[in-house]
Amino acid sequence: MIRISSHFDSGAIDVVDASDPANVRLALRPDNASPFMQWFHFRLSGAKDTDCVLKLENAAASAYPGGWPDYHAVASYDRENWFRVPTDYDGQTLTIRHTPRHDAVWFAYFEPYSWERHQQLIGGALEASPWVELLPLGVTPDGHDFDALKIGVDTPGKQKVWLIARQHPGESMAEWFAEGFLEALLDTQNALGRALLEKAVFYVVPNMNPDGSVRGNLRTNATGTNLNREWGAPSAERSPEVLWVRALMQQTGVDVFLDIHGDESIPHNFASGCDDIPSFSAKQAELQALFNTVWLAASPDFQTVHGYENGKFGPDTLKIATKWVGETFGCLAYTIEMPFKDTFDRPVPEVGWNGERSRQFGASVLAPLWAVVNRAG
Repeated sequence: MIRISSHFDSGAIDVVDASDPANVRLALRPDNASPFMQWFHFRLSGAKDTDCVLKLENAAASAYPGGWPDYHAVASYDRENWFRVPTDYDGQTLTIRHTPRHDAVWFAYFEPYSWERHQQLIGGALEASPWVELLPLGVTPDGHDFDALKIGVDTPGKQKVWLIARQHPGESMAEWFAEGFLEALLDTQNALGRALLEKAVFYVVPNMNPDGSVRGNLRTNATGTNLNREWGAPSAERSPEVLWVRALMQQTGVDVFLDIHGDESIPHNFASGCDDIPSFSAKQAELQALFNTVWLAASPDFQTVHGYENGKFGPDTLKIATKWVGETFGCLAYTIEMPFKDTFDRPVPEVGWNGERSRQFGASVLAPLWAVVNRAG
């Protein structure tokens, strides 16, 4: 007898009818306190060597139905190695087809980044270098530790570089990116990492939304709040995570800011800057152009042709982290977006865009940061 379960870290699915492996009827589960839905993560057991057809019947009602065409779900037998499986979308239902080789297989919208791995990321960074300091900023409504990492030693003239990730918890590629970034920055044999720490102090928040991540939410925290619309006026009741980070930023100052995300629909990696903020300056435009030029040379996975149009966010512009930081501190502020799908230009169909490619992309951002830190200083 087959069974669908999701009672684990970041698990999310509703079961309509799992009696027939050739017609397993499922539904996307909304975030716990908001109607956003797109993330799924569940286990199928009891179907070894059985041709299974899994139908997410409410896919058309998801937050981003434009994300389903050309999308393929990820699956894993060991929760370490994830691969893409045949998936199609008919405009209403997302259908996943797979014949499991083992008694249990896990499916997800994207390769998950677990809370346990987050703990290992924090501990590994502290172990890697004496220049890493844990900054406990608070405890979330669900009781999770909310931490920043300070990396480097404050001396006069050093730049303050901020990187935050995973405001939207379902965008797990963002924390994979942060892991690759931290690993490269703290590698004592990485010349760019060593050089950057001579010029800058880094503040890194690898997971801005622990509660939403563990709950299996797509975009919101435990209170049902989209954190990336809270930067204009965060509150302790709705968005304590933003309140804590913003307060620390106002103490430290910000010279460079990166906010790491994933985009459901666009099959490219891209950056979205501050061209549409009221105070956008010639200096910010120069730094954006420099960042783009150097990253294009450093990573073929980056491109500047496809992305968001200016003015996309309308009246919400200054509620968004990148825009608020750029407006408040007059610095280079960029949102980095990665795909849930594969990259169109350089696809790897077996795995698509995944955790490891996100890690390598995170490591590659040291090159444009080095250029910007030198120019900004």
